[in-house]
Formats: sequence, C-alpha cells, structure tokens
Amino acid sequence: MHRNLFLRIIVYLSGLLVLALGITLNVKTGLGVSPIISVAHVAAVVLSFPIGDAAFCLYSVFVLAEICIHLHLCRKDSLPPKRSMLIKDLLQLPLSLVFTRIMNVFESMIPQLDQLPDTEFFGTFGGRLLALLFAIAATGIGAAASLDMRIVPNPGDGIVQALSDLSGKETGLVKNIFDGCNVALSIILGLLFAGGVVGIGIGTILAFLGVGRFVALFNRFCFPFIRKTVENS
Repeated sequence: MHRNLFLRIIVYLSGLLVLALGITLNVKTGLGVSPIISVAHVAAVVLSFPIGDAAFCLYSVFVLAEICIHLHLCRKDSLPPKRSMLIKDLLQLPLSLVFTRIMNVFESMIPQLDQLPDTEFFGTFGGRLLALLFAIAATGIGAAASLDMRIVPNPGDGIVQALSDLSGKETGLVKNIFDGCNVALSIILGLLFAGGVVGIGIGTILAFLGVGRFVALFNRFCFPFIRKTVENS
C-alpha cells in the first residue's frame, strides 16, 4: 500500500514538472503561448512580472472560483459542503505556488528562442517550431500524468472540471470553451494595456488543438501500463 502511494506521488510530481516545462517552453518559442497561460502572460508583459508570479495570481483566482462553484452545487443539492472536497480545493494554492516557482526556474534557464541569432538552430523558425511541438507534447503528457494520479489537480485543470460540473457539459467541450475565453480575454487586455495583441500566435492555436490529443495518447498508451505497475506494487 505504501509503495503504491509512493509510486503515485512520483508519477504525479514528474507530471507537474513536465507540465511546467511545457507551459514555459511554449512561451519561450515566441510563436504564441498556451491558452491557459495567455492571460497571465499579458499581465507579466504589462507589469514586468516573472511569468510564474503572474500565473500564481491567475491560479489563485481559479481556486477561489472552484470553491464558490462547489459551495453553490452543495447548496443547490441541499447538501452540506464536503470537507474533503474543500480541502482538495485549498491544497491547490500551495500546489500552484510550488508549480509557478518551478516555472520561474525554467523561465530563467531557457533563453527566449525568437531572440537567438539565425545561426543557432533554435533561433530559426524550424527550430522554434520543433521546440513548440515538444512543448505541446510535454504540456499534454504532464497534465495527463498528474491528473491520472488523482491527488490534487493543477488549478488550470481543476477549474475546468468545476465548470463542467456546474454546466453539466462534457469536460472536453468545457475545456475548449474555457481556452477560447482565455484567448479572447488576452487579446482584449493586450489591446487595452499593451497597445496590441500579446503572446497570441500559431503556437496558441497549435496548443489549443494539440494538448488534448497528447493527453488522449498518453491515457491510451501509457496510463494502462502505469496503472498496472502502481496497482501491482
């Protein structure tokens, strides 16, 4: 039993690490940020914040929204709030703090690829596109690995699940709508406070289309093996 939990924690933490790398690298390609982080990216540019700090503020809003939604659903069903549910919601705050600190570390380690000279491979469009595809894969795989362990969700995924419960709509549909709203809000904020669109590009579109596919691929081909390993430990 203890080994089972230990392996779940290892997979969970590894997933969060890969997820943080994917999100940060997506920004660093200069081809467009991932939809979930687009609002935080605009704030980071306008206020000259590290992307991790801006993301933590955004994630904190997500967590508060989740708590409000869960309390509303409990009142709607005339049920007392589940303590375990609220604890899991609140645990997303320290999780997001650690997660966004990791993002700051990756941000300091990875150069801005679109500012590299063309003589370096990752300074070329082809190199940046390859880095973008890696970032999308890492984001999808990291999100799937951490969510599949069912410990504490990343706030970006937790808010989507809460909105799905509230609306009664399928999670994938809610994810697409939520990502679209983030992109639209980012465009509006960029036009208002930065004088133009900030961080939205081909990378945003590819992330919108590709992250979910990598989640599905991981769950189809890798998760059964991980689950079997954990259950047999």
